[in-house]
Amino acid sequence: MKIVVENRIPYIQGALEPVAHVVYLPAADITADAVRDADALLVRTRTRCDATLLQGSRVRFIGSATIGTDHIDLAWCRDHGITVCNAPGCNAPAVAQWVFAAIALWLQRSGIATTHGLTLGVIGVGHVGSIVARWAQQLGFNVLLNDPPRGIGVPLDELLAISDIVTAHTPLTRDGLWPTWHLLGERELAGMARCRLLINAARGGIIDEAALQDWQGDLALDCWEGEPSLNPDLLHRALVATPHIAGYSIEGKQRGTAMMIEALNHHYGWRLPVPHIAAPAQGAATVTLQDILASFDPRSLTVSLKSSPTQFEPLRNTYPLRHEVAN
Repeated sequence: MKIVVENRIPYIQGALEPVAHVVYLPAADITADAVRDADALLVRTRTRCDATLLQGSRVRFIGSATIGTDHIDLAWCRDHGITVCNAPGCNAPAVAQWVFAAIALWLQRSGIATTHGLTLGVIGVGHVGSIVARWAQQLGFNVLLNDPPRGIGVPLDELLAISDIVTAHTPLTRDGLWPTWHLLGERELAGMARCRLLINAARGGIIDEAALQDWQGDLALDCWEGEPSLNPDLLHRALVATPHIAGYSIEGKQRGTAMMIEALNHHYGWRLPVPHIAAPAQGAATVTLQDILASFDPRSLTVSLKSSPTQFEPLRNTYPLRHEVAN
């Protein structure tokens, strides 16, 4: 039994060795040759899992220790008998922490002393969006939701028209009933006359960055349409600009790895021990903006990315994992 593991997955080393020969590789080295004789593959978001990588290999299980699956050709894997598992919700509290750290900085810079009277529009009410919505209500925001697949909330145009802050938390999809590629395009951005802060800590392609250049509000961006290449105008304008690390918490990474071990146990009938994570997967029960900003302040990372935008990947790969905000 051979498992190829991306070496940037934390807390995994030593966990699988009792049952398999494990090879740890950088994402750039996970090639068709490297996985040809592998039975299972564990990755993050930078490894494109499709026919180019997998055709002719022995791989029958792919685990992604992340919430998204847009880097995996799910249809091809299904048609070729490959089981795919990801880690939905593993880093949701960390992403919510990032969102409210950005909001706290924006409030400070704008001289806004209270959240009361402000409307926060949350697009997508899954693992992350539900935490964002719950915390926002606690903090005094008026909260609007939009999630057509779940039958939740108001129409998108209505949310965009009356929200002071808009934050997106959807997967990135290009087809189906509710595709999210360029969900916020020229027409939608034109309808956001009241919005003063737009946040994207989901996936870069959700917002049409070409159209965004003409939008005049403030920006907080962790995800970029062309990453690791960044739009220099948007990078310069952004109040908060980070290299796709919103979900990079210690607890989130621990959950992601634990979910991979659980999935492998289920798939192969193993009984490998699964680490227990003390922090709740649904996030802290109560928060304050002061506690959130004390737990994570993105200003220094924003300065680093703006001064060295070509260092997007090194900054991401060397980011020191943070703790999630506690009660």
